[in-house]
Amino acid sequence: MARIALDAMGGDHAPHAPIAAALLAATELGPDHTLQLVGQQAVIREELAKQLAAAGPEAQAAAAHFEIIDAPDVILMTDKPSVAIRGKPNSSMGVGLKLQAEGKSDAFVSAGNTGAQMAASVFVLRLHEGLQRPAIGTVFPTATQPVVVLDSGANVDCSAQELVNFAQLGHVYAKDILGRPNPAIGLLSVGEEAEKGNAAVKEAHQLLLKSGLNFIGNVEGRDVAMGACDRGPIDVVVCDGFTGNVLLKFYEAVPKLFGGLMLKAGVSKETLGQALSGLDYAKYGGAPLLGVKGVSIICHGKSSPEAIKNGIKAGLRAVESGMSRHIGEKVHA
Repeated sequence: MARIALDAMGGDHAPHAPIAAALLAATELGPDHTLQLVGQQAVIREELAKQLAAAGPEAQAAAAHFEIIDAPDVILMTDKPSVAIRGKPNSSMGVGLKLQAEGKSDAFVSAGNTGAQMAASVFVLRLHEGLQRPAIGTVFPTATQPVVVLDSGANVDCSAQELVNFAQLGHVYAKDILGRPNPAIGLLSVGEEAEKGNAAVKEAHQLLLKSGLNFIGNVEGRDVAMGACDRGPIDVVVCDGFTGNVLLKFYEAVPKLFGGLMLKAGVSKETLGQALSGLDYAKYGGAPLLGVKGVSIICHGKSSPEAIKNGIKAGLRAVESGMSRHIGEKVHA
């Protein structure tokens, strides 16, 4: 049985979206797992009662297993990351993560302030020994099979050794969550040749050759979208957070770009929806902050209930697979 703490106050559509997500998740997961709604207790109870009044008996039965945990402070999307640690220690984010640190919860999921969640996760849960920084691992849909890209925004500047650490984190994620037995790891660069890239990328390339990982060399931006390069399929793409976040934001615009072009060309909305469904971020739910001693799932601030529900399920998969423990073992190897 897993206990998943959900930030009921986090996100652009809170508390409606997180609570609706909790009802969806509880209905799908059944009574074997516990959802902990963390936030301002009165607000949570009011919103939950409103949604249950319009819900069916299955959702009402599932809600009976919720735990409501009071956290009076609210971290705004505009707050600086330090606020999560020093300014608002009793926020839903701070309290939710402390539950896990104290052994009262197994995972934390939030659609709130990403910078604050990263800072609070590192402060409360701590990093595995051997790591200097965590990384956000984001699943990208491709023409073949999904790949995990990291870092996708936690660290703007990275050293060569940190890029190697990200490869280790990605190896565990792809193995535990994506089910890839021997993940193929590519280093994102401006060319496939070993001498291409900035100083950190070129040094990381040489370190990865000696890492014992299934490193297939440099990959380029077009390879990410295809999920493969001329050396075969790719499971993990490693880059610094600046590059990864630019790539992520570009990816988010692709469905709108091609959707608009296809509609102008006369493709029906129904056909278009089917064709682009695989590019919907809601399908993947949330991205784990890899490297912390625990499970911290970061959801998009504009997440729908469906997306947050899938973020909860992503947290559950991380718990059940023992991903955090495996990361600790990998970076110590």
